[in-house]
Amino acid sequence: MTVKQHSVVSIHYHLTDESDQVLDSSQGQDPLTYLHGAGGIIPGLEKEITGKAVGDKFQVSVAPAEGYGELDQSLIQSIPLAAFEGIEKVEPGMHFQTQGQDGSARLLTVTAVEGEEVTVDLNHPLAGVTLLFDIEVMEIRDATPEEIEHGHVH
Repeated sequence: MTVKQHSVVSIHYHLTDESDQVLDSSQGQDPLTYLHGAGGIIPGLEKEITGKAVGDKFQVSVAPAEGYGELDQSLIQSIPLAAFEGIEKVEPGMHFQTQGQDGSARLLTVTAVEGEEVTVDLNHPLAGVTLLFDIEVMEIRDATPEEIEHGHVH
């Protein structure tokens, strides 16, 4: 059996950036299990896993456009420190969840604090980063009709 649309796939992965910094890994944990074709993983990785079989081990390089997107400078903004009411000390590297204009949750990262102004970045933390994966396919099965209807693994 190979990975195709509506397969339930379990993979072990090790993710680094181009400077070999480890960004994430399933090592020492259960494998990542997802419904193939339902948008549960980034498009560039999903494309490379298509057609693979259990036991396949391979490396994948995913460009930003097929990962978490290019860095969008318009999403880096300066806002007043007063917008962080109730937060004792705002510092670079802090993350906050905010609501986007469409009502979706967005992650906001503080990149600088200068006086009464805070620079924030609404890009995904991995936007603009080429992602390097080491993948091992652990299991593949057909999704149930309910999993397909709901768009995720049960």
